[in-house]
Amino acid sequence: MAIKRAGVHLICEFWQIQWIKSTKKILKVLEEAAEASNSTVVGKTFYKFKPQGFSAAVLLAESHISLHYWPEHNYLAIDIFTCGKTKPYKAFEILKRNFKPKSVQIVEIKRGIK
Repeated sequence: MAIKRAGVHLICEFWQIQWIKSTKKILKVLEEAAEASNSTVVGKTFYKFKPQGFSAAVLLAESHISLHYWPEHNYLAIDIFTCGKTKPYKAFEILKRNFKPKSVQIVEIKRGIK
């Protein structure tokens, strides 16, 4: 049996962001984004690449929000995938407010529709 919709997946690209140096601050921004979207954080992780860049994510009861940053291109790739009674665009706005990109691209995919 087909489901009406599993969730909404926002694929976001931020160019020319304002750099946030603190790992704790990045994770706090992710948690704030999750809270704004009406999601529940069940885990979080951060990995710093050498010599530069990072990946960070919060695992949600409703799916996930992840960040992948390439400083050599000043490019931040973002996935916001939520299901249930969540508001993924609220998470997007928190991330946009904190990273202050000069250019944004966003694609919305409705997941689980057959």
